[in-house]
Amino acid sequence: MPSASSPSTWLRVTGRPSWLSDPKVLRTEVLGGLVVALALIPEAISFSVIAGVDPAVGLFASFTMAVTIAVVGGRPAMISAATGAVALVIAPLNREHGFGHLVAAVILAGVFQIVLGALGVAKLMRFVPRSVMVGFVNSLAILIFMAQVPEMTDVPWPVYPLIAAGLAMMVFFPKLTTVVPAPLVSIVILTVITVAAGIAVPTVGDKGDLPSSLPVPGLPDVPFTVDTLTTVAPYAFAMALVGLMESLMTAKLVDDITDTRSSKTRESVGQGVANIVTGFFGGMGGCAMIGQTMINVRVSGARTRLSTFLAGAFLMVLCVVFGPIVSDIPMAALVAVMVMVSVATFDWHSIAPKTLRRMPLGETVVMLVTVVCVVATHNLAVGVVVGSVSAMVVFARRVARLAEVTAVTDPDGGTVVYRVTGELFFASSNELVGRFSYATDPDRVVIDLSAAHVWDASSVAALDAVETKYAQRGKTVEIVGLNEPSARIHKTLSGELTGS
Repeated sequence: MPSASSPSTWLRVTGRPSWLSDPKVLRTEVLGGLVVALALIPEAISFSVIAGVDPAVGLFASFTMAVTIAVVGGRPAMISAATGAVALVIAPLNREHGFGHLVAAVILAGVFQIVLGALGVAKLMRFVPRSVMVGFVNSLAILIFMAQVPEMTDVPWPVYPLIAAGLAMMVFFPKLTTVVPAPLVSIVILTVITVAAGIAVPTVGDKGDLPSSLPVPGLPDVPFTVDTLTTVAPYAFAMALVGLMESLMTAKLVDDITDTRSSKTRESVGQGVANIVTGFFGGMGGCAMIGQTMINVRVSGARTRLSTFLAGAFLMVLCVVFGPIVSDIPMAALVAVMVMVSVATFDWHSIAPKTLRRMPLGETVVMLVTVVCVVATHNLAVGVVVGSVSAMVVFARRVARLAEVTAVTDPDGGTVVYRVTGELFFASSNELVGRFSYATDPDRVVIDLSAAHVWDASSVAALDAVETKYAQRGKTVEIVGLNEPSARIHKTLSGELTGS
């Protein structure tokens, strides 16, 4: 029987979810969802503040996003809810045009995500290098920790021993038993201590009022005109891109942790559906939450859609039914959980001296660029884009140096053969023209490309320039050894790139 952490637990060969027949898996999923729900409450409220909306808006968004994505998403056990990245994108729209326009943007962003998913935007994930992924993970861990710093500054002194106690429990409790997630034990014990002893520390209730009823569906309160569309469309498109990038990167990370594959196209479309549903219920939209996903997958050991669904369901139950109790949870307990998540998320191996000595300098630079960009902008999407572009530049420079040109003159002196080896593309072909001795070479020149590959128009243009320079001196050039793809592009573009 597979364990709760086994890659196959989320779906048996019979097609039935494993939690239907395995009590251990069911317990893991239920408790994982409960821990995530508790951690979601203060974060959803904080993101509501960033977006400039009522705390209930962020909580409703987290509820509808999690419940919907659990059904339509492509990555089991991944948590989607209201996020800071989305809040930052739509905050100016809410501030300048009002809440109705924000809701309309959330719905339109969902439509954009469905379209982008159907067009195969998820396939672009294959171009994200490992160094960028490592930088993404490390910067995520740093951001999670940085988000806890305000909860540890200018606070009553009991907060610090409470955080230390919470961390200690999460480190040592799993050595006793893993039946109950250590974060849940920590939250419960610290809450009981603070309430019973009357310790005055910041609590979840200090973040804002929890909703007392379920959200109801409705249309956004905006005029349905072209003017409204042009107003919300830029914000909606930006939200769609940021949400998809964070969600797909998170899905890839969970794939690696669980040694399973997920449908990125289904996840893209699912994010769109979840945002549309969220918009119609008056939520602020969202995407995958990496911190909560790590709590669910890495800390709690959840692997199925049930934990995601229950995270959203428990969130509403905790707010509506147990609001007064949840309000008494000390923020120190949740800070300890998130600090532990940040430590567990960071790839410590990537900065070990032994690793840094062996890793190519370019790979390390790309990782650091990604981390710096994410931490500076607090936007994971920006870091991934800049890191990926940096990786492409490093790769292009590295490959360009592999192109070599060697010349061999026939004994009779009538022919010179230039043997070109390596990859010819825009970065390497720019130097190709200067590698030939036009004035001193004999009348017949052979360029042997049997050990090279022509990739783009820049390479064809460079070969044309070489032929032209020899022709101006009355010398003939013969290009030989082209492989089939190279010959095809050379035949198609040769002589067509100068406009003469």
